[in-house]
Amino acid sequence: MTTLRLFRAVFRKQLLLLVRYPVNTLSQLFGLYVFFVLLFYGGRAVGGAAFSESLGGLVVAFFLFTMSVVAYGGLSWDVTREAQWGTLEQLFMSPHGFRRVFAVKVAVNVLFSLLWGGTMLGLMLATTGRSLSVDLVTVIPLALLTLASAVGVGFAFGGLALVYKRIENVFNLVQFAFIGLIAAPLGQYPWLRWFPLAQGSGMLRRAMTEGYRLWEFDPPSVGVLLFTAAAYLLVGFALFALASRRARRLGVLGHY
Repeated sequence: MTTLRLFRAVFRKQLLLLVRYPVNTLSQLFGLYVFFVLLFYGGRAVGGAAFSESLGGLVVAFFLFTMSVVAYGGLSWDVTREAQWGTLEQLFMSPHGFRRVFAVKVAVNVLFSLLWGGTMLGLMLATTGRSLSVDLVTVIPLALLTLASAVGVGFAFGGLALVYKRIENVFNLVQFAFIGLIAAPLGQYPWLRWFPLAQGSGMLRRAMTEGYRLWEFDPPSVGVLLFTAAAYLLVGFALFALASRRARRLGVLGHY
């Protein structure tokens, strides 16, 4: 019950930040949409018919990219904002425990990433005039398992933010790496499926463009997705825990 109350409080806080700063919220959504529009019209002008054939894959890739950026970046930005606001040390004194508080923050960020991704998906489909198979029983589990690896990377960088505070440039570089992993040619380079987002991106693309259902994927593919989701999440959380202890030993929690 205490964790549920914590979840409601964090969810309400996140929602209030979105509502009370509408310019920032809408500009973030508008920026993502403009980025997609530029890709869409630029690709159609250059690629012609060949681009139209791969348009469904582009929509799915951008859908996943939107969610992964929100889910991955939420923790790092939360740590940075709490340090700027001077409330980071208060979270360490919470009766819930610092790591539980940030684990709940991550869960809330993942829920909001689904909201952002769904909104962008609707805008992209309206812009392109394409239709995709959106079977929620298949898409939501695949999306959550795919985002788990990105969240694990987010935990690791959240730990870096605790110790080193300003890591925005590295954070942005990782976003570019996510683009490459989402578009990774797994058929040509099968070993890429062990990296974050890659395996889930391929499965999500097949589900939304070819109509695959969750139970129609072969067991090895599902096994790789489950393994990468759990492995990156656990390793990322362990690194976050180590970094939080190091930040306390160095006495830099209250610094920014």
